[in-house]
Amino acid sequence: MTYIRVRLGAGVLGLALVGGLAAAPTASAATSAAAAAPVTVEEQRLDRTAPQEILRRSGFDTVAPGFARALERAGSFGQAERVVAGQGARLWQRAVDRAQGRGPAGGDLSRDDDRPLYWARLGMTREVRQWEPEFGLTDTQRASLLAELEENSRGENAIRYPHAKGVKRILLTGFDPFTLDRDVRISNPSGATALALDGTTIQTADGPARIETAVFPVRWQDFAQGTVERTLRRQLPRVDLFTTVSQGRVGRFDVERTNGAWRGSFPDNENVSRTETIPVTDPASQPQWTSTTLPYARIVAAVTGRFPVYDHTSVTEIPAGGTIPVVRPDGPTPGSTARAGGGGDYLSNEIAYRATLLRDRLGLHDSLPGGHVHTPVLQFGTGNTDPATGTVTDPEFVQNRLDIIAQVRAIVTVAVSGAGR
Repeated sequence: MTYIRVRLGAGVLGLALVGGLAAAPTASAATSAAAAAPVTVEEQRLDRTAPQEILRRSGFDTVAPGFARALERAGSFGQAERVVAGQGARLWQRAVDRAQGRGPAGGDLSRDDDRPLYWARLGMTREVRQWEPEFGLTDTQRASLLAELEENSRGENAIRYPHAKGVKRILLTGFDPFTLDRDVRISNPSGATALALDGTTIQTADGPARIETAVFPVRWQDFAQGTVERTLRRQLPRVDLFTTVSQGRVGRFDVERTNGAWRGSFPDNENVSRTETIPVTDPASQPQWTSTTLPYARIVAAVTGRFPVYDHTSVTEIPAGGTIPVVRPDGPTPGSTARAGGGGDYLSNEIAYRATLLRDRLGLHDSLPGGHVHTPVLQFGTGNTDPATGTVTDPEFVQNRLDIIAQVRAIVTVAVSGAGR
């Protein structure tokens, strides 16, 4: 996911998730109920006109009210945990089913739309944040429920591959919409792709391959708390290929060659900024750069769709012994310090860095193809570009998203052909 600071094409890309279930509350904490938590910046956007229209036109406007009623019936923290986990998982499956043409559409919004999932989830997290049950809820317990809801409603706990012989395994991740204060109508084609491809089987030159997916938040803190590593660590050793995906530049796909260990200052969906080295475990062994092991030459050479696909090699570095950032079109020089990977310095660069660093730390660099793909920016149709007066969807907008989804599928098909361990 790229945001253009100066001109189109100079993006700050990337993303993250809530850091696991919180530790069990201490005896003293468990005895004092905490007041309802304030709603977040993301949740406050939920009451705007466009999100409410998106929910209504997809039938997902019933999700949060139904979830609230189920919470009210919970008589203990244990029952609340089961409600949150179950309804979070059902929301994910409902969004996948809708995207793949199963069940009722729920309204006239096109099925390929990722936004109903995003806004319905925020409705659910807001309910958890404001819930004050009679049995009392500590801050730690509320945080645990929110983490459970995030993991289950993002597909993180639903990644399952068949045991059939000869079926390759692909892991693909997407992101939530972002830059919503610029235009609250925004959709993220990487999230839409994840919904469209989850649990599907594609036919490759080497036989069938099963795709499993998850969608990550656009929040610095979630990434710092390890959401990427928690989700991917148990999957990478058993897949044949992985790719993180996010929205990038206008009118083009990019296979990002190099990822940098640096966070830029662009605000996330909570309007929080971070400017620092990407925080990871064992920072003493943290490299400044990681690289893709996707077959970028084969991907670029293939005909995969209407958008051009580039092997993107440029980075921004501080050269060894220097102090000023320098753009390097052909990748980093020895001993340099990262200031932006090919995918920029936002969360798309960060998810690519974290995923490929995890691959390397698991000893899979030479055997597991993996890296990051940036999609084109998803654009509204001509005449529908003003957030204040435009509609939440239009035929060109839908067609652009469908074309991007189809081309990601084709890129993954090319990439996994010949892969295997």
